[in-house]
Amino acid sequence: MQHEFDRGGAFQHVLLRYTQALITQISQTAVCNRLHSVEQRLCRWLLMTHDCTQSDELEMTQEFISNMLGVRREGVTHAASGLQDEGFISYVRGHIKILDRRGLEAHVCECYGVVKAEHDRLLARCSDRRVGADRRFAPDRRRT
Repeated sequence: MQHEFDRGGAFQHVLLRYTQALITQISQTAVCNRLHSVEQRLCRWLLMTHDCTQSDELEMTQEFISNMLGVRREGVTHAASGLQDEGFISYVRGHIKILDRRGLEAHVCECYGVVKAEHDRLLARCSDRRVGADRRFAPDRRRT
């Protein structure tokens, strides 16, 4: 892997684009954790996870989510209850079902859009060019 990276070709460019996307995500998450409500941060986390899994059904414990958001489990309970009351999700014992993605998108802070736009800008071409790439995961083919 190191040898291929040192050659300076396509592999190096993909890894550098991935690194830039990851740095953007880490930086934006730090800002988000400081400025936005737990509910907005939960929306961001659910949308990002939905983008990666392409499934409306997510298996995540409150403890896991609280670690990802940097809050206590009670904060996750309160935020998830609010999103459930709005009809955006169904949440029962670690099983989350996204019912209204557009509702989550309307409720999320701008951090999700910043990270998604940078990820798509840097990596969308990579997923389209992969040999045998599953086209369902290409950003321009995602269903909402």
